[in-house]
Order: sequence, then C-alpha cells, then structure tokens
Amino acid sequence: MTLFDVAQRLVGEIQERTGAVDHPFIVWCHESTTMGAAADEIPWCSSFVNRLAWLLRLPRSKSAAARSWLDIGESIRLEDARPGYDVVVFTRGSSPTSGHVAIFAGLEGNTVRVVGGNQSNAVTLAAFPRDSVIGVRRLKAV
Repeated sequence: MTLFDVAQRLVGEIQERTGAVDHPFIVWCHESTTMGAAADEIPWCSSFVNRLAWLLRLPRSKSAAARSWLDIGESIRLEDARPGYDVVVFTRGSSPTSGHVAIFAGLEGNTVRVVGGNQSNAVTLAAFPRDSVIGVRRLKAV
C-alpha cells in the first residue's frame, strides 16, 4: 500500500468539525509533528502527510509547516512525478513561508491533481495550478 493509496481511502471520510469539538483523526495527525496535539482549525496539510508517512515508515518532516517537505526525500521534476510516494509542495498566498503540501495524484496540462488534508477543510482530491508548485519530493522507505 502506498502513501497515495492510504490518502485516497480517506477522501470523503475526514473533515473538520464545527464548534469546540475537534476531529480526533486531525488531532492525531498534528501529534505526529513537533507542534503536538492541536485543534482541527489549525492548518493540517503537513500534519496529515506526516501521519501517513509515519504509518508507512517513510521519511517525514515532523513539522506542521508545508515547506518543511522541501528537505525530505529526493527532489524530482514534476514531469517525473507519479501517484504513490510523491508529494508536491505549493506556494500559498504571497508569503514566502506559507505553503501547502499534498500527495501527487496526476498532471493534466497546467493542472496538478493531489489528494491531501486541509483542502476545503477536509481530505479531498483537489487541483492546483502548475505554476504554484515549488517542489516535488519522492519519499522512499527508511
């Protein structure tokens, strides 16, 4: 089973809860980072990838920061990415420190498809513009 396989199984199953009650899976994902347990309103894309990588004994950043994945695994070209163990790091807004990380699902012209957490407050399949990609990393078993 690959990182992509596990993430895809969670599409439609995990989403933030409204009010004071947090989704226990998202809190569990946060616990896999140096941030520790946190509310499901805190950005959790990196926490999601960290938890899945931990489950599969893959290298992980242990950070809740999306851009922390730029230093994990092997750097590959977007054109060489394939569903399985490849993660994509995107810019987010104009901040040089903000970002988003998700698991590669496909490339369609100028659109990168990914499955990830904290996409519309849930685990979803989403599309991002190719020009927002700042890195693609291939994770290999430790």
